[in-house]
Amino acid sequence: MRTTLDIPEDLLTEARELLGFKSKTDTIVLALRELVRRQKIEDLKSMFGGTKLDMDLGKSRRRPQ
Repeated sequence: MRTTLDIPEDLLTEARELLGFKSKTDTIVLALRELVRRQKIEDLKSMFGGTKLDMDLGKSRRRPQ
């Protein structure tokens, strides 16, 4: 999809050089993917300890003989 954006040239250049890309598009795509990945991780972290399981751990750990 083609989109026109007003991105600070120095920021884009620095990101491109740090990532070792020649393409501005590759730089922006990777940055967006990383942003989405990090947000998903944060969403998962916020759920940690928030789910209540109704189960007997001791019973579930016993092996039938």
